[in-house]
Amino acid sequence: MKGIGSRITKTLTIGSRLVCDDNSGAKEIMIIGVSGAGSKRNKNPSAGIGSVVTASVKKGKPEMVKKKVKAIIIRQKKEFKRPNGMTVCFEDNAAVLINDDFLPVGTEIKGTVAIEIAERYPKVSGISSSKM
Repeated sequence: MKGIGSRITKTLTIGSRLVCDDNSGAKEIMIIGVSGAGSKRNKNPSAGIGSVVTASVKKGKPEMVKKKVKAIIIRQKKEFKRPNGMTVCFEDNAAVLINDDFLPVGTEIKGTVAIEIAERYPKVSGISSSKM
């Protein structure tokens, strides 16, 4: 798996609610865990663009609600800097549901996807409409 070139500010913590931006059946998810975030006493794990999180579906189809799923964060409101000096921020926090092989569950992504996701997860960016 390729690393992310830019230094992402990680601002989404446990309990953050995100828009699920694919057509998998979930509309809103809540972060309940962050993969690869080491533990430290009295510190909540945080996630940013490109982080794989464990989430609970809060709104969506009745068969999806209350399910535990894996997701990749594709957009965040907090700005971050790219290596070329450009500062980027998005309008909302969004994620895409994935399976254990990091393949997307849905067949299309409605909004834009960060370029960092396109480099690291090509299958996820392949079903998106635009990259920014």
